[in-house]
Amino acid sequence: MASCSEQAWPEVDLWKNLIIITCGGGGSNSNSSSSSSNSMATSMCIEIDKKAHPILYLFCTYEYAIWKKTFVSSEMLRSKSTANCGEIAIRILRALNELQIRSVGIYSEQDVNQMHRLKADEAYLVGRGMTAVSAYLNIHEIIKLAKTHDVDAIHPGYGFLSERADFAQACHDASITFIGPSPEVMLRMGDKISARVAAAEAGVSVVPGIENPIENAEEAAEFGKQYGFPVIFKAAYGGGGRGMRRVDKLDQVQEAFNRATSEALAAFGNGLMFVEKFIERPRHIEVQILGDMYGNIVHLYERDCSVQRRHQKIIEIAPAPNLDPQKRQLMLDDAVRLARHVKYENAGTVEFLLDQDGRHYFIEVNARLQVEHTVTEDITGVDLVQAQVRIAEGKSLEELHLCQDLVTPIGSALQCRITAEDPSMDFCPDSGRIEVFRSGEGMGIRIDSASAYAGALISPYYDSLLVKVIAHSRNYKTTVNKMMRALKEFRIRGVKTNIPFLLNVLNNQRFLDGLVDTCFIDENPDLFKFTPSQNRAQKLLRFLKDVKVNGPMTPLVTGIPSAKVTPIVPEYDTRPLLKGWRDVLLEKGPVNFAKEIRKNRGILLTDTTFRDAHQSLLATRVRTYDLQRIAPFLAHAMPNLFSLEMWGGATFDVSMRFLHECPWERLEILRKHVPNIPFQMLLRGANAVGYTSYPDNVVVKFCELAKKSGGVIETAISYTGDVADSNRQMYNLNYYLKLADEIVKAGTHILCIKDMAGLLKPRSSKVLLSALRDRFPDLPIHVHSHDTAGVSVASMLACVEAGADIIDVAVDSMSGMTSQPSMGIDSADVSKYSAYWESARQLYGPFECTTTMKSGNADVYVHEIPGGQYTNLQFQAYSLGLGDKFEQIKRKYVEADALLGKLIKVTPTSKIVGDLAQFMVHNNLDGPTLLKQASTLSFPESVVQFMQGMIGQPPYGFPEPLRTQILRHRERIDGRPGESLPPVDFETLRQQLQQKHEKQIRDVHVISYAMYPKVTDDFLTFVEKYGPVDKLPTHAFFMGLSNGEEIDVELEKGKSMRIKMLAKSSLNAEGEREVFLELNGQLRSFLVKDKEASKDDTSHPKADPTVIGSVGAPMPGEVLQIKVKEGDVVKMKTPLIVITAMKMEMIIESPIDGLVKTVFAKPAMKCNAGDLLVLIERCLSSSSSSSSSFPSSLIQSTDFDRLNRLMDGCCTSKEPLECGSSREIARRSLE
Repeated sequence: MASCSEQAWPEVDLWKNLIIITCGGGGSNSNSSSSSSNSMATSMCIEIDKKAHPILYLFCTYEYAIWKKTFVSSEMLRSKSTANCGEIAIRILRALNELQIRSVGIYSEQDVNQMHRLKADEAYLVGRGMTAVSAYLNIHEIIKLAKTHDVDAIHPGYGFLSERADFAQACHDASITFIGPSPEVMLRMGDKISARVAAAEAGVSVVPGIENPIENAEEAAEFGKQYGFPVIFKAAYGGGGRGMRRVDKLDQVQEAFNRATSEALAAFGNGLMFVEKFIERPRHIEVQILGDMYGNIVHLYERDCSVQRRHQKIIEIAPAPNLDPQKRQLMLDDAVRLARHVKYENAGTVEFLLDQDGRHYFIEVNARLQVEHTVTEDITGVDLVQAQVRIAEGKSLEELHLCQDLVTPIGSALQCRITAEDPSMDFCPDSGRIEVFRSGEGMGIRIDSASAYAGALISPYYDSLLVKVIAHSRNYKTTVNKMMRALKEFRIRGVKTNIPFLLNVLNNQRFLDGLVDTCFIDENPDLFKFTPSQNRAQKLLRFLKDVKVNGPMTPLVTGIPSAKVTPIVPEYDTRPLLKGWRDVLLEKGPVNFAKEIRKNRGILLTDTTFRDAHQSLLATRVRTYDLQRIAPFLAHAMPNLFSLEMWGGATFDVSMRFLHECPWERLEILRKHVPNIPFQMLLRGANAVGYTSYPDNVVVKFCELAKKSGGVIETAISYTGDVADSNRQMYNLNYYLKLADEIVKAGTHILCIKDMAGLLKPRSSKVLLSALRDRFPDLPIHVHSHDTAGVSVASMLACVEAGADIIDVAVDSMSGMTSQPSMGIDSADVSKYSAYWESARQLYGPFECTTTMKSGNADVYVHEIPGGQYTNLQFQAYSLGLGDKFEQIKRKYVEADALLGKLIKVTPTSKIVGDLAQFMVHNNLDGPTLLKQASTLSFPESVVQFMQGMIGQPPYGFPEPLRTQILRHRERIDGRPGESLPPVDFETLRQQLQQKHEKQIRDVHVISYAMYPKVTDDFLTFVEKYGPVDKLPTHAFFMGLSNGEEIDVELEKGKSMRIKMLAKSSLNAEGEREVFLELNGQLRSFLVKDKEASKDDTSHPKADPTVIGSVGAPMPGEVLQIKVKEGDVVKMKTPLIVITAMKMEMIIESPIDGLVKTVFAKPAMKCNAGDLLVLIERCLSSSSSSSSSFPSSLIQSTDFDRLNRLMDGCCTSKEPLECGSSREIARRSLE
């Protein structure tokens, strides 16, 4: 055979080794037939012209296949087993397939569906009844299986038994070739102490450390005292960062030793440790070596593995960038010297630490194939797995044409390990089902994986590695660019991955300059600042599949389904918009705007269709989706509208609570579509858009955020009673005139009469409006009413005749009954507008008021129930099983109102009256009986808060003795609650929200949270899980999709997707159903827990992410140790539980100071991510002020847990009711 130096190879070095490996390799050195064939193949290579180089590769591969089939040496490996699983098993199987060697795989019970079982020519179960890790560590059974199935050789891969000398010896004893070093070398190099001795013998410098494995922490402590801290524990019989712990202080030794020992035992079956001095800020450089059976050693250059976390490599680079050539050569020479000294055979890695002064220290030999071998393969062209096999067959390096002068690195290669981990949660491992998998591809990209595909189940039993991505290019910079491009192309859904972190690393300037060391990640916190992936499509699919299996996520009230209709938006003139009243406001300002109203000849109309009309008729459930579709038409066709009443009131919390959309975004979206008409909102005075009183700075901040420009103040007097009835002593004309005087004196721009129940009769309208017009001739007057009794049109006409400037109306198809009177305008545009809403109203059948209310009803003059509350109260009665008692509820409403002192019934006081009325029906109480038993009854929380004064002071005082009987010893508030409430610390709220949510927290979220903490928190959590559901068509949002139904969803301008529901499977053994959909023509499937079928399931409780002391498992795993018991007092950061998963241990610490209330964890308990482990009750250092009714958690730095409990009590009704004010005055703002 010709020597390496005699070969006349083409100039392109990248292919040489591939050609030689492909062409060579039939028999042993002693086989004459093999030798002649080998020479023949070599001579063929020499005769091929350089220009035909790619053909040469293919031709030789083909000839080699024929030759091998013809001449099979007795020393060839006919059948080979891989004693491993996952990605490395696939890598080995591919190499064997190319070598045409029969492969046999093994798999554990947990891996029955894994890809490596399917790729092998034969595959057999190992370790029946064992855990997954134990199965692959079962030497006896693996050897027995190999003998049974005529296996000639075993490749151990990496991990598991790959560095176990006893396994290599067991193979040798069974006459099975072990593809790796000899047992003696493995024993010497696998023992880090012996390896250090060997290095010293070979003249290679080592890090100061102990000479023998330690058995207890005391020995480590003595070493630390002698050499100083920091020191590092390392597993004596393993690598990969498992069983490795840095120790900075003496008092950390015991805990670190326990964790490292336990982790090493789980990963390698041996918990022995050794300890050495920790080198500060080194680079981690490793040299790939190959040795044959004849004492020949060759290096394949180095890899830089300095980018690590928890001592585990994340990114590997070959060759090491910015490495001094002389220092590189010294390490290469030391690696070869050490390998030759110990008579190393097969593949291995010699690892060094390179300190800041350029000194290198030997740390260990990995006597196996490394995870990062791929980058070496890419720059050298050497298939390391095939080389391992050929060396194990007895081939020399010379026969494999692997002489040192022929191994030349070409370009730069970089490997990123994509793992199932959440870098934002300290790389907490994740497991579960991959719902979507799309990889990056293209020139220069190599993908090595096994378990990464759509539908794959990521097991918690092994390492979290999903995919290895290898980029190769001409230089380091272009290689990094290729890798970034490939990572951006990846789409992995269903499990968390570290891709955002990898991209941050690749974009870091220090990394780009090739100047990183092992402290790189720890010293760059910006690497952990991520822009959350929107993942909108997958989240929306998740919503649709959950609705498909478990039904609507918005409670439906009636039995009428949402119709499958698409309301037609009428055509309109697309020429520039005509100016409207908003243009007047912007040009002239609020004061002159009011003057222009008075100058206007004729009546102005406010359209309530966008808020109060659908609140009254459809339970406030109309979505932004349908509002924004018709909004441009409105702006073009009806620019002369005085205003659109479209925000505030109950729409605010209903948007988040039931429609899962942001009310602030509704405001922004509609303003974009309607820039020429003023928007009007209902602000409930001191209650803002809530149901309780808030500190003044909350109301002020809310107004600042809501008012972008304009700032017209329209102050509303809530109307009740009958001013035309001279016998009435309460709420008579005098009362309203006096109140109007106060309002005008305060500086309002517009005065409004808010008749929220439709009590304003035609005669009363004339009396009240005439008196107001006479008193305030220059002040615009606006009238709002409801048509509950069916006479509001007459009343509005009377108001106009008496001097009203503006009246509220709704489009015809959304008017009447508890809504506003109709526009009644003979106009083609109004007819088109009405037709749209007539069709759209069918979408809201589940909330249609006509289910229970067929016509107007004059009994409103008796019960005085507000229009917005009437239908909601009726629906609420049905949901509580009191539907057949609604007439009784209306009668009790009158009694309840009398008991409470004849209130002006507007939210929240209307809700209080309604709560008491239903309470009386539930408990079969009349007025006298309630008064008699009041001191012994448990009243609704809203009634108690009202009596305390938390809502404000009623104009005619609190009813006694009922107030005293209800309150007993509870605190009372005199005066306006907002005056005594401490201001809210908005920054504290922002921090609380940001800690819990991925979404960037805006000012609008903070103010929403200040008023509706639980609702806002739940809304943000919902959106994070299900995405922008407000983009779904309304029928799909409420009802989901039926089989075969298709919808188009526009995510943003120019970006849309098509979703088709295919099918839902029957129930499986785990109580799940598989849902099949298409997204843009691509199949997606999900497993969904059927809640109805699983309602008797006694699964482990989940931690509540909104409660700080509710401590859950951060990852799937097994409880290894419980460090606290119930009743223990703990400080923040006190260790609570130790769990283990994917061969990694994690200490779960207390997030707060407090008392351990309940320990849910059990020893050896299997847990899923989010399972509740410990419940800690916060220790309160102080209580809130006795005069404060506002949740203490919102005031400066206070307790968040109490926030949820207190605020939950502020709105006990599931259905938000009519909106208004806690006092007689409500403000309506225009923009």
